[in-house]
Amino acid sequence: MEDRVIIFDTTLRDGEQSPGASMNTNEKIRLALQLEKLGVDVLEAGFPAASDGDFEAVSQIAGKIKKMEVAALARTTHDDIDRAWQAIKHATNPKIHTFIATSEIHMLHKLRLTREQVLEKTVEAVRRACSYTDRVEFSAEDGSRSDRDFLCKVFGAAIEAGATTLNLPDTVGYAIPTEFGDLVRYVREHTPNIHKARISVHCHNDLGLATANTLSAIMAGARQAEVTINGIGERAGNASLEELVMCLHTRSNDLPMKTNINTTLIHPTSRLVRMITGMMVQPNKAIVGANAFAHEAGIHQDGVLKNPMTYEIMKPETVGLNRNLMVLGKHSGRHALRTHLKDMGYDLSDEELKLVFGKFKDLCDKKKYVLDEDLEVLVTEGVLRTAEIFDIQYLHVTCGTTVLPMASVKLSINGRTVKGAGYGNGPIDAVYNTIAELTNAQTELLRFTVSAISGGTDAQGEVTVRLQQDGIVALGRGADPDIITASARAYINGLNRLEYLKHNRNENNGNDLEESGI
Repeated sequence: MEDRVIIFDTTLRDGEQSPGASMNTNEKIRLALQLEKLGVDVLEAGFPAASDGDFEAVSQIAGKIKKMEVAALARTTHDDIDRAWQAIKHATNPKIHTFIATSEIHMLHKLRLTREQVLEKTVEAVRRACSYTDRVEFSAEDGSRSDRDFLCKVFGAAIEAGATTLNLPDTVGYAIPTEFGDLVRYVREHTPNIHKARISVHCHNDLGLATANTLSAIMAGARQAEVTINGIGERAGNASLEELVMCLHTRSNDLPMKTNINTTLIHPTSRLVRMITGMMVQPNKAIVGANAFAHEAGIHQDGVLKNPMTYEIMKPETVGLNRNLMVLGKHSGRHALRTHLKDMGYDLSDEELKLVFGKFKDLCDKKKYVLDEDLEVLVTEGVLRTAEIFDIQYLHVTCGTTVLPMASVKLSINGRTVKGAGYGNGPIDAVYNTIAELTNAQTELLRFTVSAISGGTDAQGEVTVRLQQDGIVALGRGADPDIITASARAYINGLNRLEYLKHNRNENNGNDLEESGI
């Protein structure tokens, strides 16, 4: 049996379905290029039928990616499959990924189709996809709760129609490892012509078992894993790329399967996803969390100093946490900054470097040393964000124990300058009240969090907000040595993301996308 596991990354499709984790086209392209450097085999670029914006993003990604297969998701309808092909047809390695639910509960209550009708739609969809490309994947949505014999029958029909990859999703994260591994074995043993197709799995994390279920499936014969960076995705998320890859890497004696992933780029890629989506990584997150390689207990510290392997089962450098000795400060030049950013995974153009370098020099006037975490913020502010509707130009706050907090704000709204002032219960409340008045924002602030990007009293503060308006939720993120300025930037970023999401929803062409989850 093949001893390599194909890594299918769906951060740009399923990952973006995390509440508020919207990405604009430029952000998606930058992440796609980073995933290609990481060594991902298949990139699910999006769901072209979802909106014109999604179609455009998938199309642009398809034109820039040279090594990975670029997959577009499609339901089992002619329109979806045609739309998917139009988006990826100019890719070097285009792939169509079509799906339909096969569990009784989904067929009865969602699709309202009989087994025979689902079987018929499967065959029609796969054949139509194969008329465009020989790279076709078929997914049986809610496969882990499907009747096993019917699942094998559908998979057999998909193979006969031309599918070369069969995906078995644990769509609602209901499976447990022993059960899921047994299901993969059953599919291998009872699906006609299974040798003609690769078995893939797509596991959700509702019970915290996504990575464990994926590993169990691989041990049972699956050879493709559908994952996301940082495990982001619908509800509780997906199997995490970094966890799966490092499990295979660290336990290679017991799990003798390889991947094409360059593990030293795992941490930079994780940070890039966090920066783009605004979704924080919990400190105790395996592999990429802030505490993953931290040791506080005295016994642990003593052991690590004597031999790191006493308490570290993998070297930090293996996942890209290199102990870089280069210190950047106000005397550092443009070449040093470019080299350091390239080591971090950011290969900037001359124009992009110019923008970041200017912000870097400004930050050097406020901090003695600029850390990697600070540089990531500068790249996000200077490069990753495209032209936005709202931009903050001026902020002044008055507060204290004997005065009523007040904020004066100047904004640019689509290039038009507006000014205003307002009061609040505190300085941040005053800023938010004033911005809301100037932008006519009818938003609800669901969450407000503050953290320090690095140590020290001169550290940049990072603020994350979750905003809701008209049923749409967006994350906003801002950073600055001044926490009130960081708060204002986070709010503005959230408002811009809301506008992006509202624009995409208006472009939805009336499609009912309730079936978009796998």
